[in-house]
Amino acid sequence: MDAEGGGPDYKSYRMSPFEWLEAVAAGVGLAGAVSYACYRSWLVFILLAVPASVIVPQYLRESWRKKRLRQLEGQFKEAIQIISASLSAGLSVENAIASAGRELEVTIGPDGMMCRELAHMVQQMEMNRPVEEVMTEFAARSGLEEVENFARIFRVAKRSGGQLVPIIAHTVQIMNDRYQVKEEIRTLTASKQFEQKVMNAIPFLMIVYIDGTSPEFFDMMYTTAAGRIIMTVCLGVYLLACWLAKRILDISVAGDEF
Repeated sequence: MDAEGGGPDYKSYRMSPFEWLEAVAAGVGLAGAVSYACYRSWLVFILLAVPASVIVPQYLRESWRKKRLRQLEGQFKEAIQIISASLSAGLSVENAIASAGRELEVTIGPDGMMCRELAHMVQQMEMNRPVEEVMTEFAARSGLEEVENFARIFRVAKRSGGQLVPIIAHTVQIMNDRYQVKEEIRTLTASKQFEQKVMNAIPFLMIVYIDGTSPEFFDMMYTTAAGRIIMTVCLGVYLLACWLAKRILDISVAGDEF
């Protein structure tokens, strides 16, 4: 989705038809797994499939949006490091941005988000638009606090006529330190997040295993009122445990929305 200024709005995520079908299929599959494990009822499956086919796509859309923001943040970090080095070498801001775009094309490809953004900035500057205005527009579309802070500092330093090169170099160093802290946190929690996903799947796998070895073991849980109540309570406890695990592992650095 394009925002004002001619570029995409990274604060929102528009799913492609294939992604939408994938998300709906995931929702229906989740409804099928829950209805099989807890109720063994086609009626329950239909009742769960309708809301799941709406809720799961919304959840996945937010997950994909945050993933794209993380990629954009990493690419932006590389871009400003190149820009800072080019400024230190004596290039103008406009030439530094163009140089960063060419160098990033080698590492992430011409279709990379920051490559397209830098190319867009160059086009806007060729139309005699101030570089700080172009940078501010990108910051507004990015949805990243780091980009907004950089654009604000860049605009003030450029307009005040201060020493732009050391100010940008210092800002880039601070942003790089923050990014490294975020990456360390993500690395430390990655294994725990994987363990969480495995633990989430274990109850379903256990039911499938027991059904395969002792087909009549769970019959009373699906054919009596008391059994259905117990399974409903178990499902509620399971969902609560999944939610708590996600909240515990959702660690963020101050100012980091994801």
